[in-house]
Amino acid sequence: MSERRVRMSVPERVSDLVIWGVLGLACALVVLPLGFMATASFMEARQITSLPYPWVPSSFHWQNFALALAGGDGQYLFLRNIFNSVLVCTLVTLSTVALAALTGYGLAKFRFKGRNLVFLAIMGTMMIPFETIMIPLYMVVLGLNLQNTYAGLVVPFLLNAFGVFLMRQYLITFPDEILAAARIDGAGEGRIFARIVAANSGPAVATLAILTFRSQWDNLLWPLLVAQEEQMKTIPAYIVKFAAEKTADEGAMMAVAVIASLPILVLFFTLSKYFVGGSAVYSSGKE
Repeated sequence: MSERRVRMSVPERVSDLVIWGVLGLACALVVLPLGFMATASFMEARQITSLPYPWVPSSFHWQNFALALAGGDGQYLFLRNIFNSVLVCTLVTLSTVALAALTGYGLAKFRFKGRNLVFLAIMGTMMIPFETIMIPLYMVVLGLNLQNTYAGLVVPFLLNAFGVFLMRQYLITFPDEILAAARIDGAGEGRIFARIVAANSGPAVATLAILTFRSQWDNLLWPLLVAQEEQMKTIPAYIVKFAAEKTADEGAMMAVAVIASLPILVLFFTLSKYFVGGSAVYSSGKE
């Protein structure tokens, strides 16, 4: 590395400085709102709204987190809403990963008539905005009496086209020789998928799991339609209700946002090495 630095020309050094400068600026733009949220969650409301903004709290106002958990009505619905979000996101993530892996494996490794047409049809559904099918889907949920139930929150999102695309693109590169050797040894397709394919698809599975969990964690529109009872609402719906209260405290609102962000941060940092490893999956597929 030191020899390369010596041999670098002036334009190359300027180019590196520009690149690092842009990356640093982008990183600052991402981290700055998170820093504001974290510091504001420990401040009193009057300190948050003061200018210039004091990035270091004068005193740690722990009451913000107590108020965030209790809510404006003191019913502690936030804890129930956290449980709802964790349960719904976990179920949707597990089903999406499992079904997308199975579907992607079938489209990647089994040749049958109309395979490409099936894949194109699945990809075509990605072009349809959710708002287009939201009302018909809601009518189906009402017809099946699934309103204010976990099934109503989970079933419409058991599988998505993006998950199928992601797993197919990853599994296309899986060596066919390994699968052929397993079949020669007498392994069934179910065992091959579970013990060989799924066990060696960590990067793609982790990437899909993180993206699916985050997407459902931020899902606001559908829970607002399906979950009319306060006990069945998820975290985004709780945040909207909490922020709309006339007596809402800015510090408590920031504390709610911090608590709501923790599961996503824990999930990302737990699976980050697999997520980074699977980030190139979009360009790795080949026919």
